[in-house]
Order: sequence, then structure tokens, then C-alpha cells
Amino acid sequence: MDEGLKVREVSSPEQMRQAMAEYVAALHQAYLSMASTQSPAVQGRMNLLREAFTVVAVGARNLHVIATRQPLPPPQRMEISVEDSVGPIAWTLRFFDPTVVPGLSQIDETQGPASELVRRTLGITTHLYHLIVQPGSQLTGHHAGHAGAGLANSHIAEARDFESIRARSRGREAVVDEMEGAALAGLVLAQALLAREIAPWDETVRQIAATDLPDPGDLRKALLAAVRGASNG
Repeated sequence: MDEGLKVREVSSPEQMRQAMAEYVAALHQAYLSMASTQSPAVQGRMNLLREAFTVVAVGARNLHVIATRQPLPPPQRMEISVEDSVGPIAWTLRFFDPTVVPGLSQIDETQGPASELVRRTLGITTHLYHLIVQPGSQLTGHHAGHAGAGLANSHIAEARDFESIRARSRGREAVVDEMEGAALAGLVLAQALLAREIAPWDETVRQIAATDLPDPGDLRKALLAAVRGASNG
């Protein structure tokens, strides 16, 4: 068995931090490997290949791994941070648990991960990705590789879709740019409002945008179908 970072005993905070640092590096290496197969134009729109960002590892009942470019205050007292990079991808890894952010101890995850509540407790309003990882079986290079490749594929598809939407939205290119920016920041409701602005005539876009928490992928695909239909009509 060998795929880089293997399953191993994690019995101390130091070992957990080291395992998480290796996991994040393997995740970003897999992302970069997928990105390198794309054209320069697509790579230029892939979110992690832009400026440096912060990855926060948050220990609640579940282990949350959240990447954001939102400014965070400098580390305080007992807080640990680690800077790292893989090629053009550069990040600072920081660790939060209830001893650093007491509000995390109040989050109930007995029914499953409370991703939105974790971000809200940290004050993170925009994110590049948010993964849930279980220590042990999932904290491995194999799992990180799959997660990184999947994340890269989603960003590649997103970049290509927005290129197609922009090409078919003459006069609304600035609105498409704004929607893509909202997608890169993880602002789901903003994407819904902007999609309706781009294709106000389309009933499928309207229905998806009207849900409580629209799926960004479904919304983007519906919008692409709407503008393709309009340009072919």
C-alpha cells in the first residue's frame, strides 16, 4: 500500500497538525497536476492558482478544512500557523479548535457536519472550498489526491461554463463577470440573483434561483442552456 501519506496513528496535537499539513499539500499537488493539463486561459481562471490564501483546519465533532482569501487576524498566543506552497499555489495553514475559538464547542454535529455554522462561528463569509475529513481513514494522501482532483475538475468545468455563458451573453458580459466572481467567492445567493439578471426569461433558471439554497452547478448549467437557446433562436 503506498500512496504518499498513509493511514497512521494520530495520537497527539503535533501529529495531527503534521498529518493535516501533509494532507493539504497532497490535496493542492493533485489540484495542480489536473490544472497543468488545461490551456493557459482555463488555468488562469482556476481559483487556487491565483493569489495566496488561508486554509483553516477546524476541529469540531468533524474536522473541517476551509480555504479562504478573506483576511483573518494574525495568530494569537497559542495559535499555530504554517506557510507552505506547491508550485504557484501558496497558502497559510491555521488550526482552530474550541480552545482558540470557544464558540466551536457549542456547535452540534450529532446529526451531521454543520458546515455553514462552523464558517459563521469563524466569521468566514467567502470560501474557495470546504471539505469534511475524518482523522485516520480519510487523512491520507490517497483521499487528498481524490479530493484535489475532484476540486480541480469542478473548477475546470466552472471556468469553461462561464466562458461559454459570457460568449453568448452580449451586452451582459459585466454581469457574467460578477456572477463568476460570486462563484469564486462561494456566494451562492448572489449567483442566483445574477443568473436571473442574465437570463430573466428562463423559467428553469428562475425556479433553481428561487430555492432556499440553489445548487451552483445546477444553476450554472441551467443558465448555460438558457443563453445557448437564446443565441440559437
